[in-house]
Order: sequence, then C-alpha cells, then structure tokens
Amino acid sequence: MSTKQREEQATRILTDPLYKEAFDVLKEDLMNRWEHSGSTELEARESIWLAMRLLERIQGHLKSIIETGHMAEMLEKQHPFI
Repeated sequence: MSTKQREEQATRILTDPLYKEAFDVLKEDLMNRWEHSGSTELEARESIWLAMRLLERIQGHLKSIIETGHMAEMLEKQHPFI
C-alpha cells in the first residue's frame, strides 16, 4: 500500500462517525470506571490506565500515518535540488 493510500485510509478511519463514536464511548467508559474505582483497587486502576494509553497510541499512530502522507506530498512537490 502506498503512502498516499495509507494516508487516505487513516483519514477515513479517523473521520468515520462510527469509529469516533466507538472511541469516545470507550474513553468515557474507562474514565468512569477509573473515577469510580477505589484507591485500594490498584490492579483495576492500572488496567484502566493501560487501556487509556492504548487508545491514545492507536489514535496517535493513525494521525502519524496521515502526517507521513502529508510530508511525502510536500517532498514530491519540492524542487528536486532542494
């Protein structure tokens, strides 16, 4: 898959209403679980924290693919000797 195709696919995913809804619902659920956990529930709180970081990493990776595509586009448009 080309860089441009990857950029387009990542953009479609990030702007897809169902993806956005799923991501928001999961994030809200995790935050609610964390807020309602007791200070002695260390294992549960750690698991929730890890899940939150994973959601951020997934979204960050997709955004990185989009940025890579933008950078590739800009490089293609530059003068070959620059």
